[in-house]
Amino acid sequence: MRFSLPTLAASFIASVFIAAPASAEQVGEIGVDWLGNDIIIEAVNDPKVEGVTCHVTYFDRGVIDRLQKGNWFEDPSNSSISCRQTGPIVIGDIDMDDGGEEVFKQRQSLIWKSVVVKRIYDEANDTLIYLSHARQVQDGSAKMAISTVPLYGQDAVWKEGE
Repeated sequence: MRFSLPTLAASFIASVFIAAPASAEQVGEIGVDWLGNDIIIEAVNDPKVEGVTCHVTYFDRGVIDRLQKGNWFEDPSNSSISCRQTGPIVIGDIDMDDGGEEVFKQRQSLIWKSVVVKRIYDEANDTLIYLSHARQVQDGSAKMAISTVPLYGQDAVWKEGE
């Protein structure tokens, strides 16, 4: 696992000021060029839905790239997501409205930008939808990815009742 000064600073500030709903475990790191840029792969377990794991990927800029571009405290907001059933599904008290709820957030800049994973329940199709997108204070981004976990035919247990 590689730690750069800007990544450590951003992680420290984010952990002090902002509590993310779920934590991620880094499970992979792919070097993409000689500048030290990497693609990070993290496993995120939904804190309110046992038995579902999402794998989120995002870009982590290296020190040389940061020096070249002059922007020390920001990574691109591109991300990808894939969610699957990884055990018996037990659904806790989840938000059932159209806006869903935030499952995970990873800072991509010191203050202004994050990659967010939201869970939305599609009641008509009995499916959990996981949306990964960039959140920015201004100049919102259309960069997003989606993954679904169908509950049809599964022995999903609802703690609060469906």
